[in-house]
Amino acid sequence: MKIFKSKHKLQKEILNIKNISFVPTMGGLHKGHISLIKKSKNFNGKTLVSIFVNPKQFNKKQDFLKYPRNLTKDLILLKRLKVDYIYLPSLKDIFSFKVKNKIYLDKFSKKLCGKSRKGHFKGVLNIVNRFLDLIKPKYIFLGVKDFQQSYLITKHILKRKINTKVINCKTIREKNGVACSTRNKNLSKHQFKVASKVIKYLKNKKRLAKKRFLNFKLVNIKSDLKNLGVSKIDYIELLNSKTLIKTKSNKENFKIFIAFYLNKIRLIDNI
Repeated sequence: MKIFKSKHKLQKEILNIKNISFVPTMGGLHKGHISLIKKSKNFNGKTLVSIFVNPKQFNKKQDFLKYPRNLTKDLILLKRLKVDYIYLPSLKDIFSFKVKNKIYLDKFSKKLCGKSRKGHFKGVLNIVNRFLDLIKPKYIFLGVKDFQQSYLITKHILKRKINTKVINCKTIREKNGVACSTRNKNLSKHQFKVASKVIKYLKNKKRLAKKRFLNFKLVNIKSDLKNLGVSKIDYIELLNSKTLIKTKSNKENFKIFIAFYLNKIRLIDNI
């Protein structure tokens, strides 16, 4: 396992490697990240993992400062997983060069998380675009727990004709059904139980919607979620899984997209 903090040294190392599987992370590694890394190692190349907490994608400085970090623990885990390369860029290192491609922001960036987190996806795509330009991976591995993020990164890659294939990986969940997330580390035991109740409730509502679609009423669901212990609902929407337009019939393949708060901790999911 080789660790790089300089983009120049990293580029020199990987210059002649044509098959790089890239897993971008912000650290605070969990079972979801482990799943991405294990899958990347099945593609018969070199696996490169980045750890960079991107300040450009946080709307509030306090959220950036409170984001869970444990680099020592992360590096021990990555060594155990036999990752080939790790890139730990500084702010200066990753933003000190001009990129070839301009960011492409699809109109979907203004929906869901984009409504309340102005500039969030521009910040995400800024850093991902830089990583792609720098590393030139053959594959990039993304978890669909962050469905909107994965969708927008894919759109950017296709629009700019970047020679990297997106490998979307299923959401990994805790035993109680909660999607694995670095932010889960900030939850109390009680909040973790509430999050589990929310997911179980929404899964049940989706099953019912497939049978009696007209009975799916967001107003009632929001009220029920508040009663379960949710502090605030950022959004909850029923969208077609492919077109991402509001679902009108139970004959469609659809997902429930949600962002909610437990006290000050924001969680997202799609079911």
